[in-house]
Amino acid sequence: MSITTVTVSGMTCSHCVSSVSEEIGAITGVTSVDVDLASGRVTIDSEGPVERGAIAAAVDEAGYKLVD
Repeated sequence: MSITTVTVSGMTCSHCVSSVSEEIGAITGVTSVDVDLASGRVTIDSEGPVERGAIAAAVDEAGYKLVD
């Protein structure tokens, strides 16, 4: 089990949270995604480490950006 935490910018509503959760959740090995709308903090539980590039691509697909 691996836990990764990232920050996503641009989310403003529950639809944003749903979009980000759905895209990140589709990454192979991801078992759960928890998004805190107020802080933009996203906690990802997975079977093993998830590449930051894969997370960035998923967040971008949802229409948002990772904060470096």
